[in-house]
Amino acid sequence: MEKWLGKYSNVLYALMRIIAGGLYACHGAQKLFGVFGGQKQEAGLLLAAGIIEFVGGILIAVGFFAGFVAFVCSGQMAAAYFMAHAPKAAWPIMNGGELAVVFCFVFLYIASVGSGILSIDALIGKAKRQ
Repeated sequence: MEKWLGKYSNVLYALMRIIAGGLYACHGAQKLFGVFGGQKQEAGLLLAAGIIEFVGGILIAVGFFAGFVAFVCSGQMAAAYFMAHAPKAAWPIMNGGELAVVFCFVFLYIASVGSGILSIDALIGKAKRQ
């Protein structure tokens, strides 16, 4: 499978970055604007999380300083997991933290690779070529 899909790895990586960033921005929109079934947050940690998720998700999706932004978002997801989910139960499947863990590691991977192709950074010549 790697032999066949490998030639598309740059495009597949870009699609992963765009989709993960877009979905992450939707979580921020829930907190900031009360859309997508979310509740608007007026103050506190959830408002700060909403700002990081919305702005960070958009920047990751469009590939503008995606490596740096993804590192911040990865840390935010790790903090969210340990603050909100881990106290409920030992395993992510039991405490509802699977999405936080997945986002954390997807963003950590994006932080290690950078924006890649199909990004603003590629357009302005700052993206690392894969």
